[in-house]
Amino acid sequence: MLTFFICLAALIVGYFIYGKIVDSIFGSDGNRATPCTTCADGVDYVPMNRYKIFLVQLLNIAGLGPIFGPILGALYGPSALIWIVIGTIFGGAVHDFFSGMLSMRYNGESVPDVVGYNLGNFFKQFMRGFAVILLLLVGVVFVLGPAKLLDQLSGLSTMAWVAIIFCYYFLATMLPIDKLIGRLYPLFGAVLLFMAVGLAITILASDHTIYPQMTLENLHPKGLPIWPLMFITIACGAISGFHATQSPLMARCVQNEKMGRGVFYGAMVGEGIIALIWATLGMSFYQSPEMLQAALAKGGPAGVVNEVCTSLLGGFGGVLAVIGVVILPITSGDTAFRAARLIVADFLKMSQKEVAKRLMIAVPLFVIGFIISKSEFNVIWRYFGWANQTLAAVVLWAAAAYLIMRGKFHWICTIPAVFMTAVTFTYLCYAPIGFRMPLQPATYVGIGVAIVAFVAFMVRFRNLRVPEGTTN
Repeated sequence: MLTFFICLAALIVGYFIYGKIVDSIFGSDGNRATPCTTCADGVDYVPMNRYKIFLVQLLNIAGLGPIFGPILGALYGPSALIWIVIGTIFGGAVHDFFSGMLSMRYNGESVPDVVGYNLGNFFKQFMRGFAVILLLLVGVVFVLGPAKLLDQLSGLSTMAWVAIIFCYYFLATMLPIDKLIGRLYPLFGAVLLFMAVGLAITILASDHTIYPQMTLENLHPKGLPIWPLMFITIACGAISGFHATQSPLMARCVQNEKMGRGVFYGAMVGEGIIALIWATLGMSFYQSPEMLQAALAKGGPAGVVNEVCTSLLGGFGGVLAVIGVVILPITSGDTAFRAARLIVADFLKMSQKEVAKRLMIAVPLFVIGFIISKSEFNVIWRYFGWANQTLAAVVLWAAAAYLIMRGKFHWICTIPAVFMTAVTFTYLCYAPIGFRMPLQPATYVGIGVAIVAFVAFMVRFRNLRVPEGTTN
């Protein structure tokens, strides 16, 4: 139990200390005009208060990742806790902060443009296609997951729930952000908090042994390696490139740059806490990785969520908790499609103030998303995992370039960028969706690519400075 509270305290202290350091290095300016006033359009650029923006940001980024990922990551044992804490403080929260604040500095523009301004036109064009593909994968993953849970709760078929959720997504994508998302998310946030706090209290107060196998050894029943698989499996609960597609949505609504640390860095710490709770549940409720593996084999992560919630909180509480878990992915899936619409609109330079122009982009996106939803969930999830972490690495490199070109301490972004580059290329070489190489040579390739990327970065940007008077 003490280990849980140490990890929880580390995340909270990390927000107050390291988050402040990151904010100071970036140099947030409370007197600077923000996009919600300079680009106000009543649809996507809409001022909101800090508490509402925080809840919306948290729900945007906290999809199935901080639940399914940590459940699967719990198979590796307590080493997952270290990755959640360190990954959140030094990787994920830094990534989310810069993706939001840089978007704010670039008039609320989406991640491809933010990356392009700092890494060049090639990365800008690459990110346009890559980000839209990732967002479609996210939207589909966050349809199928909750649909399966709702199937178990209601008896209505999974595909019927897929259709219902897609209808909601369409409304959330089309309507002004303050009409549906801005009004419903604070209520959803209360349910989310009940789920997380309720499950944490009940597991700690129960007769379950907390972390029964306290070791940093790899406990995975199938012998799957911690490197690089755990760092891909636990993504949204530690670091996730998907968040970079979501932060610009709120960057268009923030009224003061000084709110950035609480909104962007803080929401990621909140998600890290959710991931910590679910990793703890996975290790402690089932008492051994073998028992957890058996539960996953029987019903998948959705089945584990259902069993844990109903067992610990009873009938009514269990239903509320499962609904909370359903809300998490749905409130990320809707903004995934919304972000995809905005990225395409930026590329086409098409105003989104008119409903007809929003429809011209949204309808084809939803048709493609529905087609993808017919694929096998596990296959989609693996591709999503790799694409997610690859995007995180690119965004961290862009943030590092932004800092080094302004003579600021870039290592807060460069070090996690190098690490995530090694993770993603090792995974690409090793995994079934990639080149299926043996782990050792795959690791050599991954580390080699990371070193080459670092050297290329330093050669290009070490002596490069932005022109005097640049305001971004």
